[in-house]
Amino acid sequence: MTEKHRKMLIRILVTFVLFIVLMIMDHSGIFSWMDEFPGGFFLYLVPYLLIGYDIIWKAARNIRNGQVFDENFLMMVATFAAFGVGEYSEALAVMLFYQVGELFQSYAVNRSRKSISDLMDICPEYANIEVDGVLKQVDPDDVEPGDLIVIKAGERIPLDGIVAEGESMIDTAALTGESVPRRAAAGDEVISGCVNGSGTLKVKVTKGFEDSTVAKILELVENASSKKAKLENFITRFARYYTPVVTVAAAVLAVVPPLMLGGGWADWIQRACIFLVISCPCALVISVPLGFFGGIGAASRIGVLVKGSNFLEAVAEMTTIVFDKTGTLTKGEFKVTEVIPQGISGEELLRTAAFAEGYSTHPIARSIQEAYGKPLDLTKVSDAEEQPGHGICANVEGHSVLAGNGKLMQQMQIPFTECRRGGTVVYVAVDGRFAGAIVISDTIKEGAKEAIRDMKQVGVKQCVMLTGDRKEAAEEAAGELGIDQVHAELLPADKVEKVEALLKEQPPKERLAFVGDGINDAPVLTRADIGIAMGSMGSDAAIEAADVVLMDDDVRKIAAVVRISRKTLGIVKQNIVFALGVKALVLLLGAFGMANMWEAVFADVGVSVIAILNSMRALKSK
Repeated sequence: MTEKHRKMLIRILVTFVLFIVLMIMDHSGIFSWMDEFPGGFFLYLVPYLLIGYDIIWKAARNIRNGQVFDENFLMMVATFAAFGVGEYSEALAVMLFYQVGELFQSYAVNRSRKSISDLMDICPEYANIEVDGVLKQVDPDDVEPGDLIVIKAGERIPLDGIVAEGESMIDTAALTGESVPRRAAAGDEVISGCVNGSGTLKVKVTKGFEDSTVAKILELVENASSKKAKLENFITRFARYYTPVVTVAAAVLAVVPPLMLGGGWADWIQRACIFLVISCPCALVISVPLGFFGGIGAASRIGVLVKGSNFLEAVAEMTTIVFDKTGTLTKGEFKVTEVIPQGISGEELLRTAAFAEGYSTHPIARSIQEAYGKPLDLTKVSDAEEQPGHGICANVEGHSVLAGNGKLMQQMQIPFTECRRGGTVVYVAVDGRFAGAIVISDTIKEGAKEAIRDMKQVGVKQCVMLTGDRKEAAEEAAGELGIDQVHAELLPADKVEKVEALLKEQPPKERLAFVGDGINDAPVLTRADIGIAMGSMGSDAAIEAADVVLMDDDVRKIAAVVRISRKTLGIVKQNIVFALGVKALVLLLGAFGMANMWEAVFADVGVSVIAILNSMRALKSK
């Protein structure tokens, strides 16, 4: 419990004791003078001001700023009017139990926020740089890419980088939700925000602080609450018109019937007070955003960042999910599995392709270079030009070399023998003549098959895979995974077209999600109803464009987020129906004089507390 909550609880307890004492004095008959003004008025005024001074101050400040109609205004007017007609105990009870509801609300918000605010603790305070053999603590903002930093055991990794020296176990729980530490040794990539476990590491920084993983996560968290769901926007608009309407209705109820019936002012003013207390929209205004906040918190606890409640709501309506293949469903760890030469030796074919791909950092290019296994003298390569979605053209030792897919061969009008092997096939041509094919295979990512199965269990109607790979390789992977539709040999622009075609087929109330990790996925992530990016290995552009980020790249967590979002949406709808139903009933009873102030307190504070407690169930989502 925070200091603020502790102080509020003390105020409530002191006021409650005074309230009980005054009620005993009032109803025992011993102190009959309390029934007369100003005796009871001043005795009840003291605890009333003790518990309600902040509400009166907020209402007065908002009136001064032109924001008249809110719950503080309703509480102030209702309790002032109750004092005016001599209902001192009711006025104090309304303010006391309203503050009890506010305490519950504040505590619930604090609990919901804690799941997300825990992420704020990942922000590093300093970085260690070695200067003349002595470690010096500097601000992470002052460290440049290429600098060498030292991370001691137990310290938080301040910046993204590659381990240059040392070995340790890295605790990634704060970012990914994964409880098992990961081993990091020389050559391994480490990301900021994680905690170094056992050994000292020397890390070469690859990104400045503003571009680091931890900085991007903090930005996502800070912006998450600004993007509201449709239900939240509805409640905001509803409250904007609802509050002034019920205030005018209460004024009419207090004035018109006595004028028409000739008297009975105290009774009708009391009814108006009851009407005002009942009409306070706290249960709706608080419980709806609190429910979404709880859902976002539950997702963050399993290592999934949802950038706003509107995206959490959209996930609940998702019926189609589209996956990029490489790096999402497969590991992206390509290995040469077959070399098929034509007219030259297999070794010469592999050497020629390795030199042609020498300047490329694409995973397929790296796999060919690794298979060749010898140092590349890139001075022998010139005029290397990449053809997006096709391959590469280069001059190797005076020979014109093409290395790419079948589209490249067709584009350059080179006759070739099509290879029907599973996996990705790189065709090679030298001086305009086909020289053979190299088969490269990718492996299915651990948990990908279970992720597709779980998607179907939570009600996703179709799982689609888009890839630039050959049709044979794509269909082989799709068959193993249980994918419903597969579209292969696509360029980045083709992926956008496919997603747009699928969006046109979608019924109005259903949503489509796209899952990707590469920089070329950013346009598709933006175009889909919900963009889901890999946070650990994904590119910065993909993470920026996405609406949901999987911090540990585990696609199995998508189904978990669907469950969380649907539970959250169910809770929010329950709160809306319950709050509106109870308030409508008690408002009618109050208007006809069939509800007293205590029932009004339940319709306001009781409904708010029940709705808030119901919203907190979203935090328990698994």
